[in-house]
Amino acid sequence: MFDGSGVATHLDSAREHLRAERRGVALKVIEAGKFALARMAELGHAFEDLIVDDWELVAAELGAELGISRGRACTLITQGRDLLTRLPAFAAVFATGTVDLRVLRVILHRTALITDPDVMSVIDTQLAEAAPSWNALSDERIAELVDWMIVDVDPEAVRRARQARQQRGITVAPIGDGMVEIHGRVDAAKGAVFDQGLDALARTVCPDDPRTIDERRADAVEALTLGATRIPCLCADDNCPAAGNEAPKGHIVIHVLAEQGTVTGASDRPAVLPGYGVVASEQVQEMLPHAEVRPVPDADELGSEPGYHPSRKLADFVRCRDVTCRWPGCNALVERCDVDHTVPWPYGPTHPSNTKLYCRIHHLIKTFHCGPGGWTDKQHPDGTVTLTAPSGRVYTTKPDGGLFFPQLAVPTGEWGSIVVPPPSPHRALAAPRRRRTRAQNLAYRIAHERALNRADIEANPPPF
Repeated sequence: MFDGSGVATHLDSAREHLRAERRGVALKVIEAGKFALARMAELGHAFEDLIVDDWELVAAELGAELGISRGRACTLITQGRDLLTRLPAFAAVFATGTVDLRVLRVILHRTALITDPDVMSVIDTQLAEAAPSWNALSDERIAELVDWMIVDVDPEAVRRARQARQQRGITVAPIGDGMVEIHGRVDAAKGAVFDQGLDALARTVCPDDPRTIDERRADAVEALTLGATRIPCLCADDNCPAAGNEAPKGHIVIHVLAEQGTVTGASDRPAVLPGYGVVASEQVQEMLPHAEVRPVPDADELGSEPGYHPSRKLADFVRCRDVTCRWPGCNALVERCDVDHTVPWPYGPTHPSNTKLYCRIHHLIKTFHCGPGGWTDKQHPDGTVTLTAPSGRVYTTKPDGGLFFPQLAVPTGEWGSIVVPPPSPHRALAAPRRRRTRAQNLAYRIAHERALNRADIEANPPPF
């Protein structure tokens, strides 16, 4: 027993803070939706058939303002737009902080196939009344309750078991200490092949290998990916029957950033595997026999280069300095980025103070949506980039490489100033286009899944 006069107030406070947190999240989602709808209306839906369409332009602005990735910005836009246009009654309840974001995610997914506004209105009213009591329920239970509402009014809109296959995917996430965690969802047959493949490789060493079966299976992931049939044995016995097992070889490339001392073994400072975290010096030494070591030039070794394409030396420096896309909030890794001229070539030189990394989408935005009414960017000698949005808001990003290795943040010198003519008003004509607009793709997916549901219902009419 305890005296509830004071202690219980902490429970009350925790509950109120939770509700305030939910309210804050809800208002963020709704305001993102309002911004998206208003900004797309301002754009006049003029870019719907471009790869960088209205949606991408709105996501770029929202992501820069909130400091979040393009993917998270797109998610916020989707959630906010659907709340405002499809679930207005539920949106009003959601804004009060009585419904958790997790509940919203399930609701949006389970109602995505409803196309009739009258049906949507019925479901919206029911959700506004029922959802506040669902916060303690599991995702599966919430999905069942939403499906139960839908099945009577629009059975073709109930998402069926095959949806699990559409959610297949593999995620590789860093967890620190030079390790990552691999998890995902694949077809059962493919999973069985993968499982047995790891077992088969783990058994190719001799009985004296010091690793456990789980450790050998983990070490076999690389070998399996590279198509190897054996893994090296670590028993250190010259007469080992598995001594001929070679380390797997392949053409998959990863880039690890390390100081020279780490590579030579003179230092135990760790290296960095961009996107995955710290790599211990011992792991670097294990990689070296199968790695190509390419020194990164010092800043004072670089200058202007002739031509549009940077030399390998300059490109290596820019990639190691920047590591990721330089757009505010974007974390696209170097492998998915282009080397962009901040002042367009040939007006701006191929110089380290005028080149940086942009992922393909943000590169296209900078190229075809720049100038008056669009984005502008400026690069400083230390790699700092300042972007000005169409709204006039200014954002600054610094290169990630300098956070790990300060020598990469050394200024690379000035290259002068050049008067650049204004961009052509017809530049959008050269922008890459979509075969189908985003709205057409969404309508196609919904119609396709509803058609499959209709076929199931006709083949197995109620009672099921």
